Amino acid sequence: MPALSGLAAAHFPSELAIDVQPENEDNVVDLDADDTVPVAVLPSEFLSEGERRTFDPTERERRYRLGPWSASEDGGGARPVDDGEIASMEVGHGEAAKKRDGLLLEFPVGETELDSTDDVAWLFWDRDESREHGLTGFNAVTILGGEPSGRDLAALLRELIVTLIGR
Repeated sequence: MPALSGLAAAHFPSELAIDVQPENEDNVVDLDADDTVPVAVLPSEFLSEGERRTFDPTERERRYRLGPWSASEDGGGARPVDDGEIASMEVGHGEAAKKRDGLLLEFPVGETELDSTDDVAWLFWDRDESREHGLTGFNAVTILGGEPSGRDLAALLRELIVTLIGR
């Protein structure tokens, strides 16, 4: 998981419960085949300044962004295609699981700034229009397709150089 910069982590604590591709256990996002990616935002409880808080996505302003940490921390990332829909979702596992209302959002894949090197998608919820404070949540993802990233090309170049020099 990527390291969090202190300033961004302080202004966007990771308290959101999310599920990328809620109907897909592997959380696969295909940059070439998928137009949108669904993200479920579930109710969550957490401690803030010693007090128990509840985040209910069905009762909050719809100010979400999805992408890698690097794109989202400065106000980037994809915005949902609409206000989403309230849906009954299972929260918890096994015998403790119960149905709760959550928010199902669709994000345009091409605007997420995710690439083949990403293994985590971050959802930012902005407290207000300034996009300086809010909450985050993250989910492991498998990214398929897309253009090779700069990191992919650099690794390929290193491999080629080692192969040529090694002769």
